[in-house]
Amino acid sequence: MEQFKKKLLFIVPSVAGIVLFMIPVNYQDKWTVIVKIIADRIAAAIGDALPLLCTGILTVSAVMSVVSLIKPKWMARHKMLDEIFRVSLFWTAIRVIGCIFCWITILGVEAGFFGLISSGDQGGFILYDLLCTLVIIFVIAGLLLPLLLDFGLLEYVGALMTKLMRPLFMVPGRAAVDCITSWIGDGTLGVMLTCNQYEGGYYSAREASVIATTFSAVSITFSLVVLNQVDLVEMFGIYYLTIVLIGVVCAFISPRIPPLSRKKDSYLKEGARMPETIPEGYRSAGEYGMKLAMDRVSQHRGVGEFLSKGALNSAKMWFGVLPTVMCIGTVALIIANHTPVFEWMGIPFRPLLALLGVPKADTAAAASTMIVGFVDMFTPSILIAGAGASEMTRFIVAVVSVTQVLYLSEVGGLILASRLPVSLLDMFVIFLERTVISLLIVCPLAQLLF
Repeated sequence: MEQFKKKLLFIVPSVAGIVLFMIPVNYQDKWTVIVKIIADRIAAAIGDALPLLCTGILTVSAVMSVVSLIKPKWMARHKMLDEIFRVSLFWTAIRVIGCIFCWITILGVEAGFFGLISSGDQGGFILYDLLCTLVIIFVIAGLLLPLLLDFGLLEYVGALMTKLMRPLFMVPGRAAVDCITSWIGDGTLGVMLTCNQYEGGYYSAREASVIATTFSAVSITFSLVVLNQVDLVEMFGIYYLTIVLIGVVCAFISPRIPPLSRKKDSYLKEGARMPETIPEGYRSAGEYGMKLAMDRVSQHRGVGEFLSKGALNSAKMWFGVLPTVMCIGTVALIIANHTPVFEWMGIPFRPLLALLGVPKADTAAAASTMIVGFVDMFTPSILIAGAGASEMTRFIVAVVSVTQVLYLSEVGGLILASRLPVSLLDMFVIFLERTVISLLIVCPLAQLLF
């Protein structure tokens, strides 16, 4: 009877987590996941209050982070407060700047440089479009993530998938769940899951870095939005197959070259790593995976632990990630929209694009989109759509903008705000690597298609 209860405790929450995070459903003529539907419905119901909510969160984050610098005893006594707000001087400054940008934007200050910050193309986009979406996703996903994490699903999948994930991508089998969550649901969900696993000691620094920068892909839904922007929706099938192919190739190559290959296999917490070989006495990986899942279920302490972990997940994202996205995203968009920096940085791609067969008339426009994708994933498709480029060039840019993955306005901001050992320079180098790999694959394919 006890074994039956354990299996039930493994199956019911795990299936619920899979249904909520990983099963695509058609909702209002769009493919998405149930967690995103819940978040969108809540956002629609309280939409007018979301900018004020975000402003309040960023204000609390900035004030509490500054207070933590003096190390008050009352904060040290509260583990959750200490864990959320005690950060380095650099990240405190990022949170304060993010808060200032938020207030300038919500007050609509337009004098001088403040006008650049509050503009709808910069701070206005980050606050009203991005943060107002993320704030709900973070709380819903944060509260529900323990369904995937704490009831044995990762242990079971890890045992089944290790023989595939380890030799191909140099990561544990359990990373397959992160990958599916990102590709079907949303890249931010995958980063949240990866951060949680790294902080729990299940991934090493290298493994977590690989998973966050390689598997945190753009969702199917947003890929369709990008393709619609370049007016090639009728090609979605071959478009998404190309994205999957490039994603697999990048996931195979990236962990084997710097900077990811140089990350250390050290753990934040020792002793939590799951064994990856089947011990004697087990007939199959499935049987061993079930044993690991039962062990994990046995460690669970009930509803209280479930709610406290969920609340901590959400709070870390609210008070840590939102200010970072506001600060870094706004600065990056100002640079992209009002300086030629990214256009200059795209110049080295012109010979490569010409060599790979991109029409001569389109090389300059296409090259300028290559680096802009580091700031925001949607911007390249907007730029190329308005450049009068050929269908082939629009297809190439639409594919590359999705497969680059590491854009600062969302996934990149999450990674930088987390405890993952990935620096801004690391991300930019990985971004360039993924861009080159993507071009080497998509350009020949585009030649065949067009």
